[in-house]
Amino acid sequence: MTPQVGEAAEEAAPNPNEAPPSAPGAAKRTPLTLEQLVQRARKQDARVEEARAELRRLEALRYQAKWAWFPKLEATAGLGGPLPEAYNDGLGGPPTTEASLEGDWKFGRLGIATFLQANAVMPLYTFGKLTALQKAAEQGPIIGKALKDRAEDEAGSQAAQAFFGYQLARSGLKQLDDTSERLEDAAKQLQKMLSQKSEQVSKMDLYKLGFFRKQLEARRAQAEQGRQLALAAIRLLAGIPPEESVEVAETELEPEGEVKPPTLEESLALAEQKRPEIAGIAAGIIAREKEVFIRERMFFPDIGLAGFLTLRYTSNATPQRDPFAYDPYNDREVGVGLVARYTFDFPTKQAELDQSRAELDKLKAQQRLLQAAIRLEVTKTHGELMAALRRAQALSDAERDARRWATAAMAAFDLGTTGTRDVIESFTAYAQAAGDRAQSWHDYQVAQAELARVTGTAPREP
Repeated sequence: MTPQVGEAAEEAAPNPNEAPPSAPGAAKRTPLTLEQLVQRARKQDARVEEARAELRRLEALRYQAKWAWFPKLEATAGLGGPLPEAYNDGLGGPPTTEASLEGDWKFGRLGIATFLQANAVMPLYTFGKLTALQKAAEQGPIIGKALKDRAEDEAGSQAAQAFFGYQLARSGLKQLDDTSERLEDAAKQLQKMLSQKSEQVSKMDLYKLGFFRKQLEARRAQAEQGRQLALAAIRLLAGIPPEESVEVAETELEPEGEVKPPTLEESLALAEQKRPEIAGIAAGIIAREKEVFIRERMFFPDIGLAGFLTLRYTSNATPQRDPFAYDPYNDREVGVGLVARYTFDFPTKQAELDQSRAELDKLKAQQRLLQAAIRLEVTKTHGELMAALRRAQALSDAERDARRWATAAMAAFDLGTTGTRDVIESFTAYAQAAGDRAQSWHDYQVAQAELARVTGTAPREP
């Protein structure tokens, strides 16, 4: 009874490699496709989150520049004491009480004072400086979006590499299982012939077959390691929690039907339209041009509307009714007027203007360098894609020939018309050709995903 109880407990125990059963009413998890993985990576990647935060900062700067014309209001309020009394006739005349005289210790009835001072300046005409500032700030979100799009493209490209790496490991394991099954059949046939003391085989053939089977086991361990590494990368890029299982849709690396990659001219034209760096540096040049304009107009004054308000009250002082009388204790003033502001630091202004012009020329040179670098990057990636395609097509033909060779050798071995040498050589060639074929189509898909990145588009399904 004990073994049966143990077997039942073993069957009832959950498998750590399997996903937990779904709760009633829970949505069933679907395997991740390439498109879903790329979308999740473009949302979950930390570099994308950093770029989004930078975009929010630039949008806040644009909002700040939009309200640069808003009046700058400053206000100061205070309450304090005690103060000696200060009484007179309210017309600036002599004091009416002995305690109001200065220079003695007769303070009279002590009191408190409170005051409020406020002033505001609103720019009216700045010779175009405020308008240029707003236009320069409007380029900030464009630059931020370009940075965000570039981060998303990089995350999507890495997600595609992880996806195709998983497909390569999966297809490799499948191919190794198929080869192992064929070798298992050959080993059984060889053992049967040895038991029948056939002169066609010997112990040497059995040793050769065992050696080759061990090599397949080593390759299987390597492929399994690659699969686990690809799953870890997919989990990281997709933002899947550690407690959740990772399920990836199975996709063949070799596309169905005729493969027609885009031409180099189409890729170059697409990159000029879609690459976010081009739009970002163009916006940066506009912002620099507006900065140069602002530096040039700094030699002109700023004209604005200024207003002020002063309120003072002291509880033990006589308010003066004469407008010409000085009254530091009780005062009420308000006024509005046109003002002009200008600084005469001509050498500093000229130096700042020269710096802005140099920065603009530097950015224009970087724009030309970026355009040339993008064309070179697209040309290089497109060449690698076409080379990978030709290599994959050639190795696919080689794999089909090797499979026919292995099938014919196995059939001849079953009939007893050939020895184990042909079987082992054919299976060795077939295993090598199958691995090279899978690797070549993996390289093609990765090159295609890289071409999508350098042209500013999303990776496509095989």
